Amino acid sequence: MTVAIIGNRDKPGLVDAVARLVGQLRKSGTGYVLEQGIGTLLANNGIEVDGACMRGVQECVEGSDLLVAFGGDGTILAAARLVGARGTPILGVNLGKLGFLAELSPDDMSHALGDILAGKFAVEERLVLEATSPSMPGKVVYAVNDIVVDKSRSSRLIDVHLHIDGAFAVTYRGDGLIVSTPTGSTGYALSNNGPIVIPTCGVIGITPIAPHTLNGRPLIVPETSEIRIEVHADSNEVLISSDGQAETLVQPPAEVRIRKAPFPVRLVKRMDRSYFDVLRAKLFWGADARTM
Repeated sequence: MTVAIIGNRDKPGLVDAVARLVGQLRKSGTGYVLEQGIGTLLANNGIEVDGACMRGVQECVEGSDLLVAFGGDGTILAAARLVGARGTPILGVNLGKLGFLAELSPDDMSHALGDILAGKFAVEERLVLEATSPSMPGKVVYAVNDIVVDKSRSSRLIDVHLHIDGAFAVTYRGDGLIVSTPTGSTGYALSNNGPIVIPTCGVIGITPIAPHTLNGRPLIVPETSEIRIEVHADSNEVLISSDGQAETLVQPPAEVRIRKAPFPVRLVKRMDRSYFDVLRAKLFWGADARTM
């Protein structure tokens, strides 16, 4: 097995966490490659680094059996786009705050790594969305969390006409629309009162952003659905974004088509923890606010 190590170099604690992982990999005789920038950062902090193991980030992704991503959920989302259809399993180590996608903390890593290297882990396949638009000719946008269509910098409302499998469903008038995977249900969609969806469910969530009506409700559709969005606005631009990272400005009226991508993202999961354990820890389910 070859382990590739990438991460967010701006995160506090990255150097110590990566150094600990590299030490464990060396001790176990496991091959590894290290993203060039992280290797340089370690060397600048007085940590011995084998220059032969340092690679560009794309080489890390292409030449590994397991990708370890240090950072927050944004780092893991970026790693998923790098992996794309290759299907390389991704193990997230959380150096951020909330961290729904990251499976380990730096403190968990030492204990869990032995099990992972011994193959005692699960690989969970998560739905990926793809979006196309005549306003983005030849371009396909992929998302692990969500595709968002919104009003960009304008203060004016936009009209979003939603079609499901060719049938007109509803017009939302508001700030925009979030089309999310089950993974993304705990992201932007959750902050707009969307439902929490178990990540392995085969569905797509549709959540309006600040709807200008009392009956603008979220919607759940099968993952096989093709979603067509028509956007009309008085402003001169609409923003299409993927996972809050890749953004494209288009002129209204605009059309966006969203459907399930032909490949999933594969996340490494511990066998001793369920999704409900994650929700309880991250969202303080069952906690009494009076005792916190």
